[in-house]
Amino acid sequence: MRQAGRIGQWNDDKGFGFVTPNGGGARAFVHVKAFQVSARRPVVGDLISYDTETDAKGRLNAINVRFAGQRILTPAAALRRTPKTRTTPMRTPRLTIAITFLLVVIALAVLGIMPATLALAYLLMSVASYLMYAFDKEVAGRARWQRIPENTLHLLDLLGGWPGGLIAQHVARHKTVKASFQRAFWITVVLNLLAYAVLWRSGIAATWTEWLLG
Repeated sequence: MRQAGRIGQWNDDKGFGFVTPNGGGARAFVHVKAFQVSARRPVVGDLISYDTETDAKGRLNAINVRFAGQRILTPAAALRRTPKTRTTPMRTPRLTIAITFLLVVIALAVLGIMPATLALAYLLMSVASYLMYAFDKEVAGRARWQRIPENTLHLLDLLGGWPGGLIAQHVARHKTVKASFQRAFWITVVLNLLAYAVLWRSGIAATWTEWLLG
């Protein structure tokens, strides 16, 4: 039987929350993908109507979710309406950008155009950044585990780990929705490129390479 309830908890970064039925009873897990065609994302306090189902682990999930007052659309009507109401933001080709950049960096280092220390720094920091993003994603839903502070992720990206950060964002679908994080992330990318360019053009990176290679 269809129920009406209010969203009492919502994590927009993760895209899920919980809804409590108006008449009382068990709250249900609700994912953003369970909503029917909508031009906006849910927020705490939204009134919704929904059906429920129990998953394989015995958890109560809300399905076929609609905002209060939203009309039921037939499949044909939904298809006609989707191009007009669905707002799909342009996806950033994160994986393509990251892999292309790393391949270019490696090629420049092999050809002797870029100091090897810069290429090595990008590779090592990218691995570190990827692992931190992956760990943060893994523990995001576990209350007992301490998450990685966003400032730590930004610092790793600033030091050259942003290609790994991009790969992790693509693979784990992590930190891709939160606008404030994405703004800060791309600022660190620009600052890193500028800083590494200075190290390259000033000869400092070449000096480091000579010192490391003896």
